[in-house]
Amino acid sequence: MKPKPSKFQYVGAIVCGIPSSLPDAAQRLSDPSEAVNYNKAVQQHQEYVRALKDLGLQVIELPADEKYPDCVFVEDVAVVCDKVALLARLGHTTRRGEATKMKTTLQQLGLKVVEMQEPAALDGGDVLFTVTEHLHLKSMMTMAGDDMIVVGESEEAKNAWSEMEKKARFRYEKLSVSEDTAANCVFVNGTLLHLSAAEIPNSIETFNKITGPKIELENSELHKVDGCLTCLSILI
Repeated sequence: MKPKPSKFQYVGAIVCGIPSSLPDAAQRLSDPSEAVNYNKAVQQHQEYVRALKDLGLQVIELPADEKYPDCVFVEDVAVVCDKVALLARLGHTTRRGEATKMKTTLQQLGLKVVEMQEPAALDGGDVLFTVTEHLHLKSMMTMAGDDMIVVGESEEAKNAWSEMEKKARFRYEKLSVSEDTAANCVFVNGTLLHLSAAEIPNSIETFNKITGPKIELENSELHKVDGCLTCLSILI
């Protein structure tokens, strides 16, 4: 008997190159403790893009824009659901210019583009689409399966999960991992993309116990500027 197809089926993805301005000028939540190795960041990003292509996605690769050091984090710029794209009005005013190129790209793909209006603001990376509904926040929880959400074990993550359970209309299976960084995964076409064992040593065994195809990816360099796996693509 064939396995049931995943609900999370995608045909394409939008990614963007890494500008050389990123190591020194990208937004950070805190002061950097370690410099970004630009060449290594590019190599890790290329492996990420290759994984998406290997899963059958048509990947649109936008060129890096030196004016926008964070432009590799395309997920923040738009939220796509079916044939509709919400063009976000980013919280950081210095990033809002990234929306111009993204709007054109989304329209060229035939998507209906809805633009967020002032004074509303949103980073697309804050929206977790579960197929059933849209929830928050990907920095501490993401989908690890059709009805499974992987959640970090920090107090912030636990509190977010508790709030989500109260407000969600659907019941989800919870998969707990020791590190919040491990809770950021990409579940696409039945395959789970997660961080490498070297980056999540306390959580890797949890992922090893999950049935189904999985791909380990390194993201050590972009993590230094608060980048995670979901940040790097818009799935379509």
